[in-house]
Amino acid sequence: MNDMELVMTTRTRFAPSPTGFLHIGGARTALFCYLFARHTGGTYILRVEDTDRERSTHEAVAVILQGLEWLGLKPDEGPFFQSDATDLHRQTALQLVAAGKAYRCSCTREELDAMREEQRLRQEKPRYDGRCRERTDPPSDDRPYVIRLKTPRDGEVVWDDMIQGRIRVSNGELDDLILLRSDGSPTYNLAVVVDDHHMGITHVIRGEDHVSNTPRQIHIFEALGWTPPAYAHMPLLHGTDGAKLSKRHGAVSVLQYRDNGYLPEAVNNYLVRLGWSHGDQEIFTMVEMVALFDVHHVGRSAAIFNVSKLDWINGQHIRSAAPEVLLPELIAHLERQGIAHPDPALVRALLPTVRERAKTMVEMADKSRFYFQAPQTYDDKAVRKHLRPEILDPFAALVAALTALSAWDATALEAAFKSVIADHDLKMGQLAQPVRVAITGSDVSPSIFDVLAILGRDAALARLNACLDFFRGRCVSEGQG
Repeated sequence: MNDMELVMTTRTRFAPSPTGFLHIGGARTALFCYLFARHTGGTYILRVEDTDRERSTHEAVAVILQGLEWLGLKPDEGPFFQSDATDLHRQTALQLVAAGKAYRCSCTREELDAMREEQRLRQEKPRYDGRCRERTDPPSDDRPYVIRLKTPRDGEVVWDDMIQGRIRVSNGELDDLILLRSDGSPTYNLAVVVDDHHMGITHVIRGEDHVSNTPRQIHIFEALGWTPPAYAHMPLLHGTDGAKLSKRHGAVSVLQYRDNGYLPEAVNNYLVRLGWSHGDQEIFTMVEMVALFDVHHVGRSAAIFNVSKLDWINGQHIRSAAPEVLLPELIAHLERQGIAHPDPALVRALLPTVRERAKTMVEMADKSRFYFQAPQTYDDKAVRKHLRPEILDPFAALVAALTALSAWDATALEAAFKSVIADHDLKMGQLAQPVRVAITGSDVSPSIFDVLAILGRDAALARLNACLDFFRGRCVSEGQG
């Protein structure tokens, strides 16, 4: 296939099973499928593989769709549901029987158990021995049967995996695969092959845990006279301890990352770096990822999921994001923290004061809360350290100077501070820290002049006067007023 054909024909698919949430490993698969399709000018399809009726739920489908939408990985086509094609799957199995490429097997569970036990006693690999393969008499109508593929017994399956390289599997290692169960339902491998063919899938990008399915699927393709797609099996994600990724490592719902304050752009950026690289570049926009991504350059080794690295990348995206991107995110997180209807104008104004050191939007919301809620109490350690009796008079003088200001901006505020500092022979921190306590309840905040300017005259003076009353009362109670 030349480059022009690739551009015109590429069709990838992300095919999750709706038996749970969209976890971070699934999101990475979806991202790689999306990027490959976009990079080649192709089509990215979502197929929900819901043939496991007992475990598949509508709720899981909804969560998967929400997760993909949040990440910006909405499909070009779909979602399609595998269960809608069940009749086509059955017809295809019967077509293989009619062509002599598959057969009906009526072995009972007891017969199969006895067969496998004999194989174990002979120290053989337990598998179906093909005893119904050459039967000429079909099972009676009242005896249940499955349909099995006549797997080639000689030779091997060979394919050039776009990530793993050339893979060979001896046909002698494989038994006759069940295509249709006794209840008439298709098995996973049959359904996947039929769907991939009829959807025109040209490239299958999935986890390396599916490598064992690939020779089976290639056999079905060949039995039907269809051309198999190209395969790319991605290395699985591991935790920093080297173990397969689990909930304790961060294998939770993608939507949990949203709730934990990560930007979708940062999550995609982090996921693309799990197994793929472009020189030493760490930070990518989606436009850059689409332009640069090449599935052939994905590594074969297990990728290590490291939350600390994700935090760093998220912080980088927070600092580079446009205010229009951060504004709705920060408002949503403030609302989750109990701030009802935060004023968008105030949120926009405070963004520059809290974004520089924040790693997540949750952290940004934490650092922004004081703008919306006056402190009900003051941190004891900060009070003891900064609200000392000798600072009471300078603090009162500052409150008076700020009250008298005609302009309320960072320049005028700083000038008032400097005037009081000069009058009382203080350093800036000796006066700024008590003001931080008054405004935020603690001695940590962005630039105090910016904070006061953003908070506004009325709200700032109300907090300063409340703290001044507290300060005076404290001095009196300690006999130092």
